Amino acid sequence: GQVIFTFRFVYQLIYSICKNESVLPLGFWLISLSGSIIILIYGMIRLDPILILGQSLSLVAYVRNVMLHNWEQKIVE
Repeated sequence: GQVIFTFRFVYQLIYSICKNESVLPLGFWLISLSGSIIILIYGMIRLDPILILGQSLSLVAYVRNVMLHNWEQKIVE
C-alpha cells in the first residue's frame, strides 16, 4: 500500500510535466484510493484500530475527490 502511495506522486509529477502545469488528475485519486484500500485491509487483518480509522477517513476523501472529478467532467461535456 505504501509503495502505491509513493507511486501516486510519481504519476502526478509525470502527468504535470506532460501538461506543463500542476494538476491532480483522476489517476492520482484512483491510485490513492487503491493504496488506502490495501492499507485498510492490512489494518483489518492486524486488528489495528489506528490504521482502520485513519484509512477509513482517507477513503471518504478519496471517494469524494473521484466523485467531484466525474461531476466536473459531466459539466464540461
